[in-house]
Amino acid sequence: MGQILKLHNQLINKEISSLELTKEYLKNIKKKNNLNAFITILEKEALEAAKEADKLLAEEDCNILTGIPYALKDNFCTKNIRTTAGSKILEPYVPPFNATAVNKLNDAVLLGKANMDEFAMGVSGESSAFGPTKNPIDETRVPGGSSSGAACAVASNQAVFALGTDTGGSIRQPASFCGLVGLKVTYGRVSRYGVIAMASSLDTIGPITQDVEDAALVLQAIAGKDKFDSTTPDVIVPDYIKDMKKSIKGMKVGIPKEFFYVEGLDNDVKQTIEQAIEKIKKLGAKITEVSLPHTKYAIPVYYIIVPSEVSSNLARYDGIKYGFKAAGAEELLDVYEKSRAQGFGDEVKRRIMIGAYSLSAGYIDAYYRQASKVRTLIRKDFENVFKQVDCLVTPTAPTTAFKLGEKCQDPISMYLADILTAPINLAGVPALSIPAGEVKGLPVGMQIIGDQFRESDILRLGYAFENA
Repeated sequence: MGQILKLHNQLINKEISSLELTKEYLKNIKKKNNLNAFITILEKEALEAAKEADKLLAEEDCNILTGIPYALKDNFCTKNIRTTAGSKILEPYVPPFNATAVNKLNDAVLLGKANMDEFAMGVSGESSAFGPTKNPIDETRVPGGSSSGAACAVASNQAVFALGTDTGGSIRQPASFCGLVGLKVTYGRVSRYGVIAMASSLDTIGPITQDVEDAALVLQAIAGKDKFDSTTPDVIVPDYIKDMKKSIKGMKVGIPKEFFYVEGLDNDVKQTIEQAIEKIKKLGAKITEVSLPHTKYAIPVYYIIVPSEVSSNLARYDGIKYGFKAAGAEELLDVYEKSRAQGFGDEVKRRIMIGAYSLSAGYIDAYYRQASKVRTLIRKDFENVFKQVDCLVTPTAPTTAFKLGEKCQDPISMYLADILTAPINLAGVPALSIPAGEVKGLPVGMQIIGDQFRESDILRLGYAFENA
């Protein structure tokens, strides 16, 4: 039984109240504030929400998430609550509305807004304007990014679960580094309305949890079509919990050879995943080697498409409409330049410049359009493979959690940390990271990849492995 269901049963049996539970988690947040998991802590609001949840529980007008304390990555808009996206330029911004995913979790108790790499640009949790987040397993190491605070909060019992965003691995990689379950959904499975955009054709929303069952429960609550987001298709939302508990005997599992020979893959991590694959085989799944030949182009394609969309999406932060405005600027152009120069961090500026270059006249055909064509080939590789198998299994990250500051002066090395996760976003398919073992006391994540809108398949395989 997962953590959420255990707590739900205790709540409905009146063994504990949501108020008591919330107070315990708020105590933990104060005790562990050195980890820097939160940008904004909502103590007063959380206690009020817990009291309301207790009323619903008493009246039996509740769902499985009613009264459960959770954390929210700080790029989800929250009505009358500051939303910074980890950036100085949005430090004073208070949205007038909630993101759709937040509304769907209305009966759960929001404890606070979790720290993150600025505008979700980063793989380590170190690019936040509010300071780096630490890995609770080893405080000298990164928790992964960009959903750094969300993963840290769940791993250190500062929240039962968290919502994050994943554009190139930003849920799965921190889940891997912190020994958690992280679910990247099919593009469009969960509404992006009210979530601050980084790269609109790649951004997805999903849960970070202690176990696979919790991930399925949260997905059940937030999935589905939304009239405010035209990228959410009218595709039925299955019963993930029921489907998850089916046997995996006879399931066809592909091992893409390209994912086991990528640059920088640690040999101990590789061996840990190979051992996990042997366990899956013993559970009755049929293992077969497959090929995704265009995988080697995924990182260069990703780092052309993402900065291009970043440069377009971040043009709205100009010091005029909302957010930070530079002091002492008189001319309109001065306001734009000084506000953006002072408000954006180094990684954001780097990506804006790369993106503006890729989209500029004379270069757009050579870079952005060419990258878009190769992205189509990457997507077709996945389409072809899923005609042969139900799921794919790979490592989530090429290494375990690296040291704080280790890669800060080497952007290329930092970008290569996404080498195993970015192809999945380019293809728009779902993937699940689950703990597969440890190397020198640090968690190793196994990535299970499924076909579009086949989250049930990856949850089923993940659940069977976890229980074994």
